[in-house]
Amino acid sequence: MTIERIIRIMAGVMILLSLTLAHFMGQIDMSSLSWLWLTAFIGLNLLQSGFTGICPPESLLKKMGFQSGGSACSK
Repeated sequence: MTIERIIRIMAGVMILLSLTLAHFMGQIDMSSLSWLWLTAFIGLNLLQSGFTGICPPESLLKKMGFQSGGSACSK
């Protein structure tokens, strides 16, 4: 597993953990439709892309003509 994938997994877990903690502490209501569901979707997307290596936004940007610059974490 690469560093980039581990970072994606960690970011996804932290986003989902923060939403879960805020929900159970009574600070947010995830039972109603809100913009927080977009945050949950992003967290799940990061988590799945870390495990599968498939990143839908990356594929879309490549089709639009943008070039890959390598890992964001490389020196």
